[in-house]
Amino acid sequence: MKTLRFKTNLKCAGCMYAIKPYMDGIEGIQSWDVDLNSPNKEVEVVTDSGSPKKIRKAIEKGISEAGYNAKLIK
Repeated sequence: MKTLRFKTNLKCAGCMYAIKPYMDGIEGIQSWDVDLNSPNKEVEVVTDSGSPKKIRKAIEKGISEAGYNAKLIK
């Protein structure tokens, strides 16, 4: 398992629900959560299989398609 964290511009629970269909549709994600209290509005993703690079690109694309930004935090 690997944990990936993304800095986003999500602001509220409504934003979380907007990205939900995209996040839930990505293969290789075991779980994901959003910390709206974090200064970075972090999305934390736990992967269970697959290439972290491929999953990262899918997450960034999915969040973008929902109308938000996501950038991997190193």
